Amino acid sequence: MAIVYLGLGTNLGDKTANLHTAVHQIEEKIGNVVSLSSIYETAPWGFDSENSFLNAAVRVETTLSPQEVLHRTQEIERSMGRTQKSEQGVYHDRVIDIDLLLYNKVVMHTSELVLPHPLMLQREFVMKPLVEIAPDVVHPVLGKKLGEIDVRVCLNLQW
Repeated sequence: MAIVYLGLGTNLGDKTANLHTAVHQIEEKIGNVVSLSSIYETAPWGFDSENSFLNAAVRVETTLSPQEVLHRTQEIERSMGRTQKSEQGVYHDRVIDIDLLLYNKVVMHTSELVLPHPLMLQREFVMKPLVEIAPDVVHPVLGKKLGEIDVRVCLNLQW
């Protein structure tokens, strides 16, 4: 059984309902949702939009591989109406965005998937809900507990 942490974001439509729908589909298609953070309202990151975001994080127990989790999250996004993925720093409004943040202590870098998520430490809207449900989880690259990492220090950090 693997422990996966996913970040959720939405800034179109009924945002609260979008998050609830995503969590329900994660439960159906990926595994048992063990923890759900509070919902945080945040400004868009990386692009301009009139729509604020709602963000949350979930902890999921799964028997799926990291690649299978990624494919299932993408299926959920498409089923909820997401048509564009952010690519090469170009971001768009979205009904739902599901990011695979951590998968156990796996560190990997393939053309399809990078773990841990390479931008998570630069995004307070990811780290705040994640730290709420996983303050003692150790970041597999930095070797520090998530609750001890200062996001402001990590703005230019990449691995």
